[in-house]
Amino acid sequence: MFTLGILTISDKCSRGEREDESGKAIKELLAALNARVVKYDIVPDERELISERLVEWADKEGIDLILTTGGTGLSPRDVTPEATLAVLDRMAPGFTEAMRAESLKKTPMSMLSRAVAGIRGGSLIINLPGSPRGVRECLEAVLPALPHAIEVLRGEAGE
Repeated sequence: MFTLGILTISDKCSRGEREDESGKAIKELLAALNARVVKYDIVPDERELISERLVEWADKEGIDLILTTGGTGLSPRDVTPEATLAVLDRMAPGFTEAMRAESLKKTPMSMLSRAVAGIRGGSLIINLPGSPRGVRECLEAVLPALPHAIEVLRGEAGE
C-alpha cells in the first residue's frame, strides 16, 4: 500500500462549474493498487498555487505518489508542467514517454500533451491529462510500474 494525492487543476472545477470526473477516474484506477488517497484538492490553473500544493504534499505530507490532472495542453492557461518542473528535484521521463506512446495509438492529439513526471524528495509526481478518457489511457500505461517505482523511492527495492 502507498499514499496517493490527487490534484485536479481546472478553472471550471475550482469554481464549481464542472464536476471533477478526472479525479474520480484516478481514484477508481488506483484502487486496484491499494493506494490510499490521503489528499485531494482542486485548484485553478495558477502556476504558484499548483507549485505550492505539490511542495506541501511532498515535503510536509510525505505522500508517495502525487497525480495531477489537467493543465497539460497548449492553451495559455495550461501551466501544470511549468509548475511541476519548478518543484522537481529530478525528472522521471519514462512515465510520460510511455503515456504518450500508448495514447498515440488511440489519437494523434496526445502529442499535444506537455505532461512531465519526476521526483521531489520521496514523492513521485506525474502529470495526467484533464479528460477522464485521457486519465484512463495514460494511467493504464504506467500502472504496472508504479508500485515498484514507489518501493525504489522508499529504499525498499533495487532498481
